[in-house]
Amino acid sequence: MPSLNLRHSVRALILTDDDRILLCRHAIPDPPPRVVWAAPGGGVENGETSLAALRRELREEVGLVLDTNPPHVWHQEVVAPGHLPGYEGVVNDYFLVRTGAFVPRGTLSDDELAAENISDVRWWPLPDIVAYRGPDLFGPRDLATRLTALVTHGVPAEPVPLGL
Repeated sequence: MPSLNLRHSVRALILTDDDRILLCRHAIPDPPPRVVWAAPGGGVENGETSLAALRRELREEVGLVLDTNPPHVWHQEVVAPGHLPGYEGVVNDYFLVRTGAFVPRGTLSDDELAAENISDVRWWPLPDIVAYRGPDLFGPRDLATRLTALVTHGVPAEPVPLGL
């Protein structure tokens, strides 16, 4: 069986002491158009380690400089042709980063962020995610449940597998 062409990505669950999480608003124009609030991060480039990619992506998107190796807490594989243009799916590895609140502003320009479909970055209190009933989606879709478990039970011994 041939191997699938999956995009390997890293994401940071950036949480403050009062459990607010920093999320990027992705306005995805591909049919069907949708808005997804997701943790900052992105693709791992050829020859790059996951942690090097995470450091680069956080510096570019939100201006956070990591000086530690955050714990790997979630692993997600989505195999769905059309989920991501040019790929048959995606692998996302999520890392937990605890930090004080900061004003997110990375090295990418507004135009460069827009090219990545990022139209906003904001801090979300966990109760607001749990109570959210609007049209936007979260990535992963069960972010409220997964994040509540992570905050309640702490870092898992092994990365928790996620669905879509």
